[in-house]
Amino acid sequence: MQSMKRIRQTVVAGLGAFMTVAGAIAAELPEGTVIDKSSIDRIKSDTFEGKTIASLLTEKLEWQIRNWNLKLTLSHSKPVELNQRYKDCSKKYADQVKYDPATREVSGWVCGVPFPNVSADDPHAGDKLIWNFYYASPEGDIAHNRLSYLQINGDKGLESTQDWLFLRYYYKGRTSDDNHVLDDGSVLTKTLFVATAPQDVKGVGTFTVRYDSPKMEDTWAYIKSARRTRRLSGGAWMDPIGGLDQLNDDIYIWNARPSWYPKIKLLSRRWILASTDAKLGYDSTKKDPVEQWGRTTDLKNPPYWNPIQTWQPREVWVIEGTPPEEHPYSKKIVYMDVNYPKIYLGEAYDKKGEFWKFLNFHIAPTVGQDGSKVQSSIQGETIDFKARHATIFVYRQYSVNDKGIKATDMSLSQLEAIAR
Repeated sequence: MQSMKRIRQTVVAGLGAFMTVAGAIAAELPEGTVIDKSSIDRIKSDTFEGKTIASLLTEKLEWQIRNWNLKLTLSHSKPVELNQRYKDCSKKYADQVKYDPATREVSGWVCGVPFPNVSADDPHAGDKLIWNFYYASPEGDIAHNRLSYLQINGDKGLESTQDWLFLRYYYKGRTSDDNHVLDDGSVLTKTLFVATAPQDVKGVGTFTVRYDSPKMEDTWAYIKSARRTRRLSGGAWMDPIGGLDQLNDDIYIWNARPSWYPKIKLLSRRWILASTDAKLGYDSTKKDPVEQWGRTTDLKNPPYWNPIQTWQPREVWVIEGTPPEEHPYSKKIVYMDVNYPKIYLGEAYDKKGEFWKFLNFHIAPTVGQDGSKVQSSIQGETIDFKARHATIFVYRQYSVNDKGIKATDMSLSQLEAIAR
């Protein structure tokens, strides 16, 4: 009996020692912890908000930490607040929305999220989730953004900066007022996207009319040398923006009608780290561009494109899209929040199936001029790892549902006026 008692005491003591060691090995990390190449192996088994760092890092994020000097500063996630009208729309109209597997098109959508309860077991889950994003990404009915593009050479640093205006006006799915549809409902959005400085690029840009149908967009570009506009082909949605690393299809990470992609599939549901509490960092009091933007991007240390923002745990859908053959990419993988249709990260692959570009957008909770609560993309990197080059956009100022902008302001003549 004494022998059995001693055995039990030894076992209990051993378990206690094991648990003490395990606790010392795996700890809950405090807010402000920095994940970098010097710390990643030491803290991968530790947790943040109850989830291991290993489980929160995507493959490409970890690869950048180890090989490209990326540093992630942890901060606690906050509940996402959305416009009540947006939520009411989803509840009121979702039952009448229909998905057609033959055409992969959607009918019956009025406003809000068309498919609020997508199951991972649904064979069309990938399509429906991207339709949610395409129709109902909560950026507001009018996005009025003045931004700068930073062109970054991964070996030499900041090459140049350009100022642009991005103005997108929704004609359908409007939640800022009771009139959800303007005009006859054939147009989904109109977008003005044009460079305003410096002088050598001023006027480069487009005016795009996006229809709520499989019909390709109508897009016009301003030709500086001829001082006139020219209509572009229907494939302009997959062309590069000016001389930047970003495609038109990379605006908001995904900028195509879902049915234009021959195949979209859901890969998984998981937790990741994403930048969802971003801060504007442009300092207009500084003259040196490196100092002007140094609070948003690490312009002093190679590869000069890594962001200076905080990162929070978010649960996401991982979705893979196969674009048409003429598209530069062979596939695009995106990471979209499961609670509302916002894409945080994207990966683009070349025609050989090799990793090519990384897209990372930083989100900021925003209140529109009408009081709407939305989630705005205020900074983002498109990194071309093959070219060792990046294009970063950073907002200097922005507004949502700007009361001074009318539907009549969205026109080809407006593009010409801005360009000239």
